[in-house]
Amino acid sequence: MPVSTWVEVDLDRFASNLGAIRALVGSGTELLLVAKADAYGHGAVEMALAAEQAGVSLLGVATLHEGLQLRLAGCRLPIVALSPLLPAEIHEALTHDIDPTVGDLEFARQLSEAAVRSGRPARYHVEIDTGMGRIGVREPDVDAFFAGVALLPRLRLASIYTHFPDADSADTGFAEGQVGRFRELLRRLESAGTRAPLAHAANSAGTVNLPEARLDCVRLGLISYGVRPPLDRANPDVRAVMSLRSRLVQVRDLPPGTSISYSRTFTTTRPTRVGVVPVGYGHGYSWLLSNRGEMLVGGRRVPILGRVTMDLTMVDVTDVPDAAVGTEVVLFGEQDGVSLPVEEVARWSETLPYEVMCTIGKRVTRLYCRGGRAVRMTTLVGERPEWTAAADDYIRRRSAPATAG
Repeated sequence: MPVSTWVEVDLDRFASNLGAIRALVGSGTELLLVAKADAYGHGAVEMALAAEQAGVSLLGVATLHEGLQLRLAGCRLPIVALSPLLPAEIHEALTHDIDPTVGDLEFARQLSEAAVRSGRPARYHVEIDTGMGRIGVREPDVDAFFAGVALLPRLRLASIYTHFPDADSADTGFAEGQVGRFRELLRRLESAGTRAPLAHAANSAGTVNLPEARLDCVRLGLISYGVRPPLDRANPDVRAVMSLRSRLVQVRDLPPGTSISYSRTFTTTRPTRVGVVPVGYGHGYSWLLSNRGEMLVGGRRVPILGRVTMDLTMVDVTDVPDAAVGTEVVLFGEQDGVSLPVEEVARWSETLPYEVMCTIGKRVTRLYCRGGRAVRMTTLVGERPEWTAAADDYIRRRSAPATAG
């Protein structure tokens, strides 16, 4: 393996997850892949291209530059910016066919003016705030907003949508109320002459918990990457796409009474074999995992010893007799039939799986696999065919059944 630490992304699982969700929602409902935050750490370009091959209809980003990254990489699907853009970003968005979300009439006016100057219509999306309390047009202002937008030239409505704050909670009553009001709002707008090509409400949690919210399209974030919301009534057959892996760079035998790492928060009480993992909070691995997290080495769970540092973390490999420099370590994922899910790492880190995945930094290589083979490796310094070939050899050897010696 040509790198010490990497994220491994299983493109076959990703395609399978999208297929399972499509089977759940039906062929008449379109899929929007949320690819913001570097596709939740998986790599936005690679996941967007894989989603296009799998029949996804739209891509969602948060920022202008996230959309530009996809366009410049050759993504051809419609791209919607789900967070508000600044007026200064309108020209660039229109130039590269990135559809903004419009939440007020002033932005709509500036979008219209830019579209007139460009000589071609501008597609836009509208979020209705039915209870998220974050962005969008408030329900009482909807009629006046659309009446005002109807007077502006060169604007083409692409979708109307809303968002759930708690469709993953045990009580989905609030979200169900949002769905009912949103559907009624759509009927009222249509009777007044406004009908969007797409109406959507369901995020990942809404998709699996609220069938009535699936509408024309569902917005797939976490569940498309194989991580389930806390409440999952539909339980589609999805599996985690990402694993975080590293290799031991040093193994040392330490006597009892040896303190380990900053602030000396752990002291050995027995002869201890300590493995050093070249991952720390500088890679996005939480400092809160100090003295409480675990990793997988040799198909066994091993505890973290002492503080997680910026670049290195120590684990107890006393009970892993074959542990040596170069031995693979799984920080979350699977190894030799043993699973350490990202949800568990999130609990130890006192956060959400979203944050665990999104904070894995660019210094961590991304390795993309399909059909049991490494197909692409992206690193901080670019790509080299020989690195991908070496990674492919590593993956195939790791997957080969052990032979009796």
